[in-house]
Amino acid sequence: PGIITALSVGVGAKVAKDDKLVTMEAMKMQTTIYAQADGVVSEISAQVGETVESKDLLMRLKA
Repeated sequence: PGIITALSVGVGAKVAKDDKLVTMEAMKMQTTIYAQADGVVSEISAQVGETVESKDLLMRLKA
């Protein structure tokens, strides 16, 4: 499991491939999650401070 430490975008934000979306900490290491494609953030399911598992949905992007 990891803890969400920062959300870099909000719902409605336009993102490009490789834009930073989420930063999380697991086992005392910071990991950043980047957009895999261009799109618009349509939903954010995670909150700062929340503990998440590897298969949890953090946010949705739509093309």
